[in-house]
Amino acid sequence: MGPIILVENLERSRDFYERILKQKVLIDFGVNISFEGGLAIHLSSHYDEVHLNKGVSSIIYGSNNAILSFETEELDEIYSDLKQLKVEFVHEIQEAPWGQRGITFYDPDNHVVTIGETMEIVIKHLYHQGLSIDEVVRKTAMPKAFVEETMQLLN
Repeated sequence: MGPIILVENLERSRDFYERILKQKVLIDFGVNISFEGGLAIHLSSHYDEVHLNKGVSSIIYGSNNAILSFETEELDEIYSDLKQLKVEFVHEIQEAPWGQRGITFYDPDNHVVTIGETMEIVIKHLYHQGLSIDEVVRKTAMPKAFVEETMQLLN
């Protein structure tokens, strides 16, 4: 269970989500692919054939009305890969007020994708900057127990 996005070219999108976004295939049905994290990609022509029966798609590509969100410990590496692919960025690496760095861009079918650092990475960076546990909690809005547990793993 999870979001399904329609794609024009299943192999191109599979390669993008596997190679760049590190998604692992759970099941490949030939016309749709389910990834371990719950995301699925579905060949749009098959979807239209099965669900609409007239070949008229109800999906508006590039509508910017949904965002696929991921977290990673490898933001800089993924950013570099995306730059090499010359993807269209909504924004390149920027830091949110709570300290998390992230990027937002369009996938090969103009679906909006955002990738941010894991909050464990954010806490690690803030800790190394010298912030106290209470300061990290205030900045990130993460539960104090989570911040304390994450900081203990750093020691």
